[in-house]
Amino acid sequence: MTEQDLAGRKALVTGGASGIGLACVREFASRGAHVTIADLDAAGAQTVADEVGGEAWVVDLGDTHALESLHLDVDILVNNAGLQRVSPLPEFDPEQWRLLHRIMLEAPFLLIRAALPRMYERGWGRIINLSSVHGLRASAYKSAYVSAKHGLEGLSKVTALEGGPHGVTSNCVNPGYVRTPLVEKQIADQARVHDVPESEVVERILLSESVIKRLVEPAEVASLVGWLAGTTSGMVTGASYTMDGGWTTR
Repeated sequence: MTEQDLAGRKALVTGGASGIGLACVREFASRGAHVTIADLDAAGAQTVADEVGGEAWVVDLGDTHALESLHLDVDILVNNAGLQRVSPLPEFDPEQWRLLHRIMLEAPFLLIRAALPRMYERGWGRIINLSSVHGLRASAYKSAYVSAKHGLEGLSKVTALEGGPHGVTSNCVNPGYVRTPLVEKQIADQARVHDVPESEVVERILLSESVIKRLVEPAEVASLVGWLAGTTSGMVTGASYTMDGGWTTR
């Protein structure tokens, strides 16, 4: 039986209806936390909420103005929601570039801003930002994603500095390519910009820098997120944990 070490804790996971977010929701719920699933997919969020006994919050994180007056009462915040666009810089649509930054950098800032006051009151909080290997490295044709994730790294570190005296930790998790809909959706784009068959994208493009030639599983990422959310990680803050099959070793 899983230890109920998060019983009584309230967690919020953005992009919680699928992929890494869903795995995190299940991790927290299995350990006793009450989880709010924040997602644009109303039906998906409700299905997951029904599964784990949590609640759904249907939200468009691209509408950042609506988040400016938000107040959150949570113990654990996981900024996971994201999207990807693959395009050469001269052809990158500016609005798509801005959208990625709103969802993956501006929205996390606003959610952290909304959550910190109650965390400070309690003297305890865990903020976990799903960054990426692309928060530490760069790949061609991903200017929006790479720059947003690098910004998230900086935001997480500032949050760690400000939150530490109040018992709040802030860390990044930096996976390589994970077996999620986000990765599956970019295979066609990768094939187009690199001029290779779709069947060869995973090994030749996505995993070219990894020593371990497989995709990361969502549950593997969630296990690390779960540890960062627990009581034994209280001295870990301002860190970035890679789970990339050796990519950043190079």
